[in-house]
Amino acid sequence: MRAIAHPSLLGLAPPADAAPIFHDRADAGERLGAQLASLRGRNVLVLGIPRGGVPVAAAVARALDAELDVVVARKLGAPESAELAIGAVTADGGRYLNHEVIDALDVPTAYVERATREQMAEAERRELRFRGGAPPPQVAGRTVLLVDDGLATGSTMIAAARSLRARKPGRLIVAVPVGSREACALQSDEVDEVVCLYAPQPFWAVGVYYRDFEQTEDADVDELLREARGRRAHAPRGTP
Repeated sequence: MRAIAHPSLLGLAPPADAAPIFHDRADAGERLGAQLASLRGRNVLVLGIPRGGVPVAAAVARALDAELDVVVARKLGAPESAELAIGAVTADGGRYLNHEVIDALDVPTAYVERATREQMAEAERRELRFRGGAPPPQVAGRTVLLVDDGLATGSTMIAAARSLRARKPGRLIVAVPVGSREACALQSDEVDEVVCLYAPQPFWAVGVYYRDFEQTEDADVDELLREARGRRAHAPRGTP
């Protein structure tokens, strides 16, 4: 897969006409849920990528009467710049490596493997924390929506998709409110369908497309997951 280089990654400021599209993540999730309305009542599993993807995923799950959970994907940072992603990994070993960046920076294999082990352990710790020790949800045979608040390079989403694909979903869909065309195209190699409401060209940082892009905290994720579990626990018998 080729590397993605767009203005936000080069440190350039967006132009004045790069206007927000969404009010906040909940608004984005509501619009995304409306786009996915045909899936309502089909025992869908919605998985948000913490932290910012969970408020979007929660709104989608409400719209679809769907189960909500998380899949934690952790960025693998470059040796000299932790903010520069050389790939991403999940708790169960789903991994994406950007070999073009790794080769360009001459990143040692030993570093990549050490970073993978460290971030896998952190991803596992965070998944256990968010679930409160509960087992992961059933994936096999179900329609699974992987949701984030946007796709810039898409590396964490690819790692998440590879993790989920190994668990044999019936259908695997990446769903995001906004993303770069390049990142969305990369997802199509990994999943059955990509749903992206807006793919501006050129693409800037994800936060540019939100009026309110306040950081999502762990406590916010906890509350959204509790709310979703409570909603399903009190759903009428026979609700998927």
